Amino acid sequence: MEDSIRVLIIEDSEDDAILLRRLLRQGGYQVDCERVDSARGLAQALGRKWDIVISDHSMPQFSGLEALKMVRRVNSEIPFIFVSGTMGEETATEAMRVGAQDYLLKTNLKRLIPAVQRELLQAANRSRLAERVQSDQIILNSIGDAVLCSDIDGNLTYLNLAAEKMTGWSCKEATGRPMAEVFRIRDATSHGTPLNPMQMAVWHDKEVQLPSSCILIGRDGHEMPIENSVSPLHDSRGQVTGAVTVVRDVTKARAMALQLTHSALHDVLTGLPNRTLLNDRVNQAIALASRHRRKFAVLFLDLDGFKYINDSLGHPIGDKLLQSVGNRLADCVRAADTISRQGGDEFVVLLSEMDRSDEAASMARRMLEAVAETHFIGQHSLHITTSIGLSIYPDDGLDAETLIKNSDTAMYQAKENGRQTYEFFTPAMNARAVERQSIEESLRYALKRDEFILHYQPKVNLKSGEITGAEALIRWTHRIRGEVPPAQFIAVAEDCGLILPIGRWVLREACKQARAWADAGLPLTVAVNISGREFRDKHFLNGVLAILNETDLDPRYLELELTESVLMKRAEYAESILKTLRARGVRVAVDDFGTGYSSLSYLTKFSIDTIKIDQSFIRKITTTPNEATIVTAVISMGRSLGMRVVAEGVETMEELSFLQAHECDEAQGYYFSRAVHPEQFAKMLDTSASHPTARLLDATDYGIRAFAGAASENANRGGPR
Repeated sequence: MEDSIRVLIIEDSEDDAILLRRLLRQGGYQVDCERVDSARGLAQALGRKWDIVISDHSMPQFSGLEALKMVRRVNSEIPFIFVSGTMGEETATEAMRVGAQDYLLKTNLKRLIPAVQRELLQAANRSRLAERVQSDQIILNSIGDAVLCSDIDGNLTYLNLAAEKMTGWSCKEATGRPMAEVFRIRDATSHGTPLNPMQMAVWHDKEVQLPSSCILIGRDGHEMPIENSVSPLHDSRGQVTGAVTVVRDVTKARAMALQLTHSALHDVLTGLPNRTLLNDRVNQAIALASRHRRKFAVLFLDLDGFKYINDSLGHPIGDKLLQSVGNRLADCVRAADTISRQGGDEFVVLLSEMDRSDEAASMARRMLEAVAETHFIGQHSLHITTSIGLSIYPDDGLDAETLIKNSDTAMYQAKENGRQTYEFFTPAMNARAVERQSIEESLRYALKRDEFILHYQPKVNLKSGEITGAEALIRWTHRIRGEVPPAQFIAVAEDCGLILPIGRWVLREACKQARAWADAGLPLTVAVNISGREFRDKHFLNGVLAILNETDLDPRYLELELTESVLMKRAEYAESILKTLRARGVRVAVDDFGTGYSSLSYLTKFSIDTIKIDQSFIRKITTTPNEATIVTAVISMGRSLGMRVVAEGVETMEELSFLQAHECDEAQGYYFSRAVHPEQFAKMLDTSASHPTARLLDATDYGIRAFAGAASENANRGGPR
């Protein structure tokens, strides 16, 4: 197959041009050619693309050298061969200098085809090389790293676009200049100039890395941290001919590394040190205090009522409140102290140096006041308090973990003592904390081991004397401890979240028992206490309805008891739940009335069937006129609202007589019976049904009044009335 080539022939002789065309065709080429013999003709012909130019040297109207110069001005790469009858050595040398590739004598045209083949091949190679260089150039200019090339003498030969931007030098300006003039570096640590990396790479013929602390100084004086590597360049014989330097701007990477380091040691929300950094600071404080025989304090703070604000107003408001608290605490301490957020609404403060424990107490009081001041968050004016526990080094611990743990323990004591106060750690607190932890661990297995049982305390109609309902109260018999009072485990279950599975168990067992009594012909309403944590759980309503469906209990035989505080914390949410429950037939009672918000007006806002007057009021109705007035008012108000009123904790005949005289609907308490096992309760139901009138005249005769006048236990969930 013939190769097709385009040939421009510059020749004054038509015959010679025909001869050249014939020779090329004989050499295997399919020729597309044009002959010109003047500057004007050549100028026009150069508008086309040619693969090779063959030119006579000496023509009457036109010089071959002039033709060569014209061609080179348009195209510096196209092969140019002189074919002349009279071309001396000196003229040929000049032609080669100007840009010709070869020259032939017309008397030796057998060299034409080899010369053409050679020049076309070399032109093709040059074209491919140019394409590769262009491709490499595009690649080098598209990468983010700077690339600088230098020769064996250390002078720059190339900069890509990134290198131009970093150094402030253009490739054209930098080419030929010493590397050190354009690529100026210094060590940020020593502030000295490192050894020339290019020279090191050339001298040692191996890749060289710059120190990690190097800074590049741009042409305008701007500095940037860099990472750098230099590799030697070699020719075809393996000889070092220069070096290529690759430079990366690590400004963003360093900033990100610093940010990651900061994030690893600081709380994201408040920017305060986290527990990792706090532990490190406490360990440093221990080392200094031990060396100088000094003391320091660790304060553990937990916000009072934060969860209510977070749940009711939303997490964005809660987050801003935490930030506000963090800022308040920061304003209280010295620069040498550390404030840490441990997570949630817990903060720990390290007072690194002090002479006396009362300095820590003074700081705690200052923090209590600072946190309690109004926090203005958006449109909200928020009020919150904190409880603080303190531990002192070395009295309360010799390591960070012990000091923080003991301050946490003291904080719980502050909570128990009424909140918005502070407590110093004492060894006795540790014993209580260990006991609490032991109870929590045992609670986790109590359900699996069937250690719980429900007892039932009757509610008595004060007119008929009949038992009209029962309150389900949980009892726990530990396999080793024996009977564990509700006061010891209910609060623990609330704190650790176990109240949810325990509460579901209580509700299910109570519903099963109520169904069993109904099937036995003893239908009555069973009341179950619901804690705040249960009521706020998103699955609460569906859980109640599912248990009713599972036990097939008529909803009218179930009454749920909630405290005032539980209802008021999220009033709209509470009312929506209560409406749904009452629409299904479930009864709702307000438990421990008078101990919460002590506001009667809110009762009209909620769907409520029953008010239970707290036993603390009942105990004083025969001795304290004010308490008697309150009870009388509640009974009257309940009657006017169409609600049943139940008195809790009735223990004496005098209390009973007062309640009957003021037409209280029902009562429960030790005067009638303690909470008893289901089998005993069934017998009580029979007795009540058989002798309703006699029941109130002499409860003892029927064996159901157990401890008249005995001290009441905790009235919270599970506490006997």
